[in-house]
Amino acid sequence: MEKIKVLIVDDSAVVREVVKQVLESDPSIQVIGTAMDPIFAMEKMKAQWPDVIVLDIEMPRMDGITFLHKLMAERPTPVVICSTLTEKGAQATMQALAAGATSIITKPKMGVKRFLLEDASNDLVESVKAASRANVRRLVDTTLRPVSISPKLNADAILAPPGASNLGLTSEQIVAIGTSTGGTQALEVVLTALPRICAGIVIVQHMPEMFTEAFAQRLNSLCQIEVLEAKNNDRVIPGRALIAPGGKHMMLKRSGAQYHVEVIDGPLVNRHRPSVDVLFRSVAKFAGKNALGIIMTGMGDDGARGLREMRDAGAYTIGENEDTCVVYGMPKEAMKLGAVCEEMPLQQIAGKISTVHAMISGR
Repeated sequence: MEKIKVLIVDDSAVVREVVKQVLESDPSIQVIGTAMDPIFAMEKMKAQWPDVIVLDIEMPRMDGITFLHKLMAERPTPVVICSTLTEKGAQATMQALAAGATSIITKPKMGVKRFLLEDASNDLVESVKAASRANVRRLVDTTLRPVSISPKLNADAILAPPGASNLGLTSEQIVAIGTSTGGTQALEVVLTALPRICAGIVIVQHMPEMFTEAFAQRLNSLCQIEVLEAKNNDRVIPGRALIAPGGKHMMLKRSGAQYHVEVIDGPLVNRHRPSVDVLFRSVAKFAGKNALGIIMTGMGDDGARGLREMRDAGAYTIGENEDTCVVYGMPKEAMKLGAVCEEMPLQQIAGKISTVHAMISGR
């Protein structure tokens, strides 16, 4: 099996060495070079083109955003952003994701070696593997409009499975969306197409802590609906989308006929926090047939079991089809489990959300 060829571009020699060490600990990855800035990187890429680039944003001579735009215009290549845990870093990373980057790995200003080796090594390796499988041309088209692995927990670690339904009547409909690699661009396509009044929406997008707030702010500036990073006890109401904060699980709860979210700590579920399975299970448990579940582009299987639980509880469920997915992983696993009522291209999903009341009421 041919190895994934990676180029690391970062102005810190320490970061370059640590990232190289982490990636090369996986036998499926080969680091073919490192560069302190994009100018040096472009020279090295003349000799050998990488499968994936791990890219810093703030660098001398040319910043990462400028390089990313140039790269996507000339020869689209999967890019994993290595960004600092700061407000400025988060804003710049949103620009990078909008320009076509596949995912984010965060690095602190201090203690980079310990952080990457102990805390983020698996995330880094998995992000590079996911990026190598990404259909970057599809991602760009959308925007233009041995490592130790922790045990893989399921949603039982956070919330008991849904039992027999004892929900009272309510007229409130809920839309639950789960996505990962390529999801920032996919969510922009869906949410910007929604009218100002639509069913309340709860979203898990796999994204690190501190970046979800900037992501929500960006979407809020583009959409007719209100888009917020969720806070504990926020109401789920028509015309509002709540995005689970990075580093926290989000669950739907119900009080009488009203819905709200609970934002909690907890173990990684399917190696993610937030986890799509946790959100979907809570929607199955507290919304049942009053919900529409949607699983979109992403690597892995987070959300597949939860979507099946939603369907079993009477919800209508949708999977993004392979033709429009950047990575056809999560929807594919959901299809295998029989969790999906209907597959459709990304561009049709907003229309389904707009008609969710009629869909649910008419079944």
